Amino acid sequence: MLTKGDDYPLHQTSEPIAYAGTDRNFYDRYFFNGYAPDGSGFFAVAFGVYPHLNVADAAFCVVRNGKQYNLHASRELGMERMDLVVGPISIEIVEPLQELVVRADGEGIKAEVRFKGRAFPIEEPRFVFRNGPRTFMDYTRLTQNGHYTGWIEIDGVREELAPGSAGTRDRSWGVRPIGAPDAQPHAGNHVPSFFWQWTPINLPSRSVYYHINADVNGGAWNTRAAIATDGANHDGHFETPSATMVSPMLSGTRWPASGDLTIQAENGPLTLSFEPLVRFQMKGLGYMSPKWAHGLYHGPLEVEREDFDLASIDPMAMENLHVQIVSKITTSDGEVGTGVFEQLVIGPYNPWNLKGFDDAG
Repeated sequence: MLTKGDDYPLHQTSEPIAYAGTDRNFYDRYFFNGYAPDGSGFFAVAFGVYPHLNVADAAFCVVRNGKQYNLHASRELGMERMDLVVGPISIEIVEPLQELVVRADGEGIKAEVRFKGRAFPIEEPRFVFRNGPRTFMDYTRLTQNGHYTGWIEIDGVREELAPGSAGTRDRSWGVRPIGAPDAQPHAGNHVPSFFWQWTPINLPSRSVYYHINADVNGGAWNTRAAIATDGANHDGHFETPSATMVSPMLSGTRWPASGDLTIQAENGPLTLSFEPLVRFQMKGLGYMSPKWAHGLYHGPLEVEREDFDLASIDPMAMENLHVQIVSKITTSDGEVGTGVFEQLVIGPYNPWNLKGFDDAG
């Protein structure tokens, strides 16, 4: 099956581009978020391609005045991985690794936002996690902070992005659980758990990144912090696994109430303190969504709008555990900026005395 991608020098195997190895859970995804310097005007985008499921899906989300507006779309891929359009949502790559444009126009939600990178993207360490012999995750992600220009319109009310609007975009590809769940259970009687934190930060002159995947006892099986000054090339980043996050949970939830990230930087410890401003529910992008989970088949094309009041969300419902908290960031060396604190904690986590799925902070 030859497709448009086969006319580009992109091949990684002897197969045409339409085929991505043999794992049915292979995916290829774009992600964006953005916000004004004061944390207002938050928006987020996800766009996923699932070659072996022959599905592409996308979402465009906006938070305004305590409400989250979500535009969902899904279509049959038709094996053409180069067509970055799913119904009313599209991505244009203006300059690879530097400038991209996202557009949306459906169900009363319209937008055109342009992203320009602040420095060359960082490459996070490859994520490989297996449940016994079964590959649960095996993927790579590039992450890049940048600035945005453009506008977003909700039900006829158009707002230009505030001057200085910033955010993060990433690209990840590999294997994750996608589509319909596997009916074959895992062997053994272990209790599943998952701990994840991710904090891309925009400071006036530099970007700071941190993430951790930890096991049930708090042991980091994948972690890294990076600092990139504006304009830095791929060899101009400082990277280290020597970073720790102290982050109490908001009472009655598994959401972060605040955070203090300490990175053992080149000139000594750098501490970044997080003050929450705005909460975003990741289910709007399909993460843990009952209906719009990534890779589910909805037919040739389906588009749907979903709005909800953030104050009325049940914080302990499984679909609501995954959040991004837009935060004011203050550093120990005197800078003030804005960033996002993403967190997902499922099941037991001994360092926080979480013993099951229903206990909260």
